[in-house]
Amino acid sequence: MLKIGDFSKLSHLTIKALRFYEKEGLLKPASVDEWSNYRFYETSQLETAAKIKSYRQLGLSIEEIKAVFAGVDVKEILQEKLIALTKEEHLIESRISRIRSIMEDNEMKYQVTEKVIPEKIVYTAETILKVYSDIMQWIPSVGQECLKLNPGMKCSEPPYEFCEYLDGEYKETDIHIRHNEAVTAFGKENEQIRFKVLPEAKVLSIYHKGSYAIIGEAYAFLMKYAEQNGYTAAGPARECYIDGIWNQESEEDWLTEIQLPIE
Repeated sequence: MLKIGDFSKLSHLTIKALRFYEKEGLLKPASVDEWSNYRFYETSQLETAAKIKSYRQLGLSIEEIKAVFAGVDVKEILQEKLIALTKEEHLIESRISRIRSIMEDNEMKYQVTEKVIPEKIVYTAETILKVYSDIMQWIPSVGQECLKLNPGMKCSEPPYEFCEYLDGEYKETDIHIRHNEAVTAFGKENEQIRFKVLPEAKVLSIYHKGSYAIIGEAYAFLMKYAEQNGYTAAGPARECYIDGIWNQESEEDWLTEIQLPIE
């Protein structure tokens, strides 16, 4: 029989760890002296201690180790652990890549984040704009038309609206565009206004501050970031207008979020 100190040395487990595993029912002493409360272990228990140490080094939780000791196939638990660690590995790689991208960009003008946009009801409208600047007149007209069709229609909180460019390439004239705005319920439709459910989407997000004339820089940065980090686009980019001509006097204060749906 081995005293707890000797067992600690042979098992390479601290006395604190042995007391913890005893409390959890994983490794109980072979006997406990009723007078001195000294704990004694058998040499055969070193194998159990080694298994616990090995499983803990693999990242298994106490509950998972208990399951193994209770008869659950250890390969099943390790397979689940492998899946979880692989996801964590991809997340860590993504964070490392983002940190490197930020460090390489001395001005740190743009920073990319990943987020999930919940499922929403939206009304949509499409048109062909003669020039890009016409968008600031067209979007309000779409909203007025939707309200005319649906008096009392309410936008979702927090608000969410965006435009998508559907040509598949940059165009200076005859621009095919779709506007989407989240609302609280479906409404009446006409030839231009349509309602649909916008599914939940994972997106890469970047903010551009300043004139729309140089917003191409933000798009270029976002697309390069997505390519370098192994993301696959799952739809056209979404251009969300947060601050603009309607509430800011200076172009320098205009704020636009670009969201790229990803798989």
